[in-house]
Amino acid sequence: MSLNRPPTHPGAVLREDVLPALGIAKAEIARDMGISRQQLYGLLNESRPVSPQIAVRLGKLCGNGPGLWLRMQTAYDLWNAEQELADQLDNIPTLAVD
Repeated sequence: MSLNRPPTHPGAVLREDVLPALGIAKAEIARDMGISRQQLYGLLNESRPVSPQIAVRLGKLCGNGPGLWLRMQTAYDLWNAEQELADQLDNIPTLAVD
């Protein structure tokens, strides 16, 4: 994975690929998932992460299970954490067992 480009936020995948393919209004998607429109829009705007509860709902809605959505969120979060902590990580030794 390139260090210069972050993994795609799962909300972007939902916004750019999944919802257009479904052709269903966002309000209906939120209703079908049992979440508020604000929660859905936060996810689509990439300002809200995919929680385990949302992953379960997305996995059911899309028929692909929650794991895919959580793995995308984890990859996105880890990449951002590594970027934020890059300077500090240089000062942390890697320990080895003899």
